[in-house]
Amino acid sequence: MNVDPNLAFAVPLAIEARRLTKRVTDATGELTILDSIDFTVPAGATLAIVGASGSGKSTLLGLMAGLDTPTSGTILLDGVDLFALNEDGRAGLRMAKLGFVFQSFQLLGHLTALENVMLPLELRGDDNARDKAAAMLGRVGLESRVRHYPKFMSGGEQQRVALARAFVTEPPLLFADEPTGSLDAATGEAVIDLMFELNRERKSTLVLVTHDRLIAARCGSTITIAAGRLVQPATA
Repeated sequence: MNVDPNLAFAVPLAIEARRLTKRVTDATGELTILDSIDFTVPAGATLAIVGASGSGKSTLLGLMAGLDTPTSGTILLDGVDLFALNEDGRAGLRMAKLGFVFQSFQLLGHLTALENVMLPLELRGDDNARDKAAAMLGRVGLESRVRHYPKFMSGGEQQRVALARAFVTEPPLLFADEPTGSLDAATGEAVIDLMFELNRERKSTLVLVTHDRLIAARCGSTITIAAGRLVQPATA
């Protein structure tokens, strides 16, 4: 199932999900979390994945990032079969192509804001990591907080650090998992505004998991997951 069939033929595909299925076994037997999910996302598009809690949407995003492995099916990122790669290969692909924003920020508490944003640049061997990280923190309005540790920052400030870290490497793909879930309404709205603004500037492909239909409406397309199935055709 294509997010936008006409656009998909006009531009390269950033993401392809092919018959993606995830099953787990517990004391009660086998549980199907995702069942034969198919969709594509053209490069530069914005896609919201919505659904009730427990529907499988965060599992889907984790599979798309190669943070988990499917029972069957696969994901292609920029034409590369994610699960044809070993764990190191998937990690390398994430480093090269993917930024990730989590609901719980996932900042390292022993690092300052600047050091948290520098980290992905240093991991890829960037010689100008400090200057790039400082500039990115300035872009998200935290130039006065570069030396602060996460525990001394508000939730909104921590999420802006997380946005800076996700965007600083200028990845072609950005995944966000309920990025406002830990924030109050006003702070969450400001963070979402900033995320979409940065995404437009960088011309990246954005995939956003959210339970908020107003946030989803800001994306070019939406898919709905219910009980592990794609139940609503994506719309442009």
